[in-house]
Amino acid sequence: MNIYRYDAVIVGAGLAGLSAAIETKKAGLKTCVISKLHPLRSHSGAAQGGINAALNEADTTSHEFDTIKGGDYLGDQDAIKTLCQKAPETIRRLERMGAVFSREADGTIAQRAFGGQSKPRACYAKDRTGLTCLQTIYEQADRLGVEFVEEWFAGDLLYDPLSRAAYGVSAMKLATGEIAVFNAKATLFATGGYARCYATNSNAHANTGDGLSLFLRKGLPLEDMEFVQFHPTGLAGSGVLISEAARGEGGRLYNGLNERFMEKYAPQKLELAPRDVVSRAIEREIAEGRGAGENKDAIWLDLTHLGEELIAQKLPELRDLAKSFLGIDMVKERVPIRATAHYSMGGVPTDNECRAKASETLLTSGLYAAGECACVSVHGANRLGANSLLEAAAFGRIAGETIVRDINDLALIKADATDALRFADETQRLLSSRGGERVAALREKLQKSMSANAGVFRDQTSLKNQTEIIADLRDRFSRIALRDKSKLFNTELQEALEFGHMLDYSALIVAGALSREESRGAHYRTDFPNRNDETFLRHTLGYLNDEGKTRLTYADVTIGEYQPETRKY
Repeated sequence: MNIYRYDAVIVGAGLAGLSAAIETKKAGLKTCVISKLHPLRSHSGAAQGGINAALNEADTTSHEFDTIKGGDYLGDQDAIKTLCQKAPETIRRLERMGAVFSREADGTIAQRAFGGQSKPRACYAKDRTGLTCLQTIYEQADRLGVEFVEEWFAGDLLYDPLSRAAYGVSAMKLATGEIAVFNAKATLFATGGYARCYATNSNAHANTGDGLSLFLRKGLPLEDMEFVQFHPTGLAGSGVLISEAARGEGGRLYNGLNERFMEKYAPQKLELAPRDVVSRAIEREIAEGRGAGENKDAIWLDLTHLGEELIAQKLPELRDLAKSFLGIDMVKERVPIRATAHYSMGGVPTDNECRAKASETLLTSGLYAAGECACVSVHGANRLGANSLLEAAAFGRIAGETIVRDINDLALIKADATDALRFADETQRLLSSRGGERVAALREKLQKSMSANAGVFRDQTSLKNQTEIIADLRDRFSRIALRDKSKLFNTELQEALEFGHMLDYSALIVAGALSREESRGAHYRTDFPNRNDETFLRHTLGYLNDEGKTRLTYADVTIGEYQPETRKY
């Protein structure tokens, strides 16, 4: 059993993890980044449309307000202020590192409109912004000598509940099945989102929420898990993302009756209303029989009026995606789309410096989270488009800076071989299982039922039904069988581990949604269609016990100078 010791272990190699790694490495800390993928395949690279910043810093206040209002007033306003104030320097830092942003004719960084924003502030690199940022920051991390441990699957968080202290992870090398311990004073999770538990989603196959489950299994809470964002424009059938940049550049939505229907739902903002508003409008048009396409189960996204030159210059990847997946050239034809599960507002609760919380009032020691897997609560109930890359880059850097400040106060809890036993036992149990259930079938059942019962629209009946389905799937998962018993690149074993994680956090999504008897942001209850600030202007903290039972508590929302008011667009 190999035990590797570091000052800082970072799980996840997307924009947040790499931003943190650069800071810890620059400070001289022995740092490694563990990822089940090559870093350049991390999901940050799939972000297309832009990264927000008020480059005219007089606009920072309106960026704050747009973010608070877009999040339906559930975001913590002190954290949002930090996000927006850090935005201009975050762009300048990326640019100095080498990120090539698109430019206006006068040489300034180009910015495009995004939904729910009072003015254009999304900086972009054509429609490949995330990939540009990820490649840039990976190059810098590699240049500094950050150690990358690629294609290792983190399967257990090393955590002492008595001292509330973390001391690393145990992980499996996917190529050989070897399990090793990565022991550290500081452990940061930056493992991305969890929309893969839905049948139609825009997430990479790797986005199975592994980090969230590892926290739950140590008795640690997750926050606001019921808030899952559905992006309005996923390609019909596959859910592959067509960036908000398409609407930002002037794309229009039409139903099957050729009506520009957003005039009914958001008469001022139209297609550039926030994502929750547009997604509900799309799904309502389809549900009420005004869908487009042969099966009336889609909506038209029309870009034909923009012209080939603009699309080639600003949206080349979107054009390629529509051609590749649907055989449609958006220069000449409308593209069928519908809402797709896209982003996770909930996650590991942290303070504003990315330290993970152990409860409503207590912090952990040596344990941090940043990026989409974290809930520092800058997105509230609904994230504004182009704030995700910003959060990952800005709070990833904050996480690294916090670790550097904390490190001298953290004592290394020395791991030994017994710390690998829990994960080793889990993998051995799966490999030796001889039941009759198949992981692929169980996963399909989970994803389809989550879309049907805990999707864009939910109610008490659907959520109670989903609670029972998850309990049944958990029982059936105990009786699976793997055909592949080997340890060499055993993807069937990896999928089983990932499915176990998906079951864990899906239970929290449903429990939080069932308890929250109101509609707010991306969480819409048809049986409680109005927002209820008196009872539910609060964060949900969810716990999971060994039997799969959930427990919820609540925490206050930090309100600043902006008092909640009705959202109108």
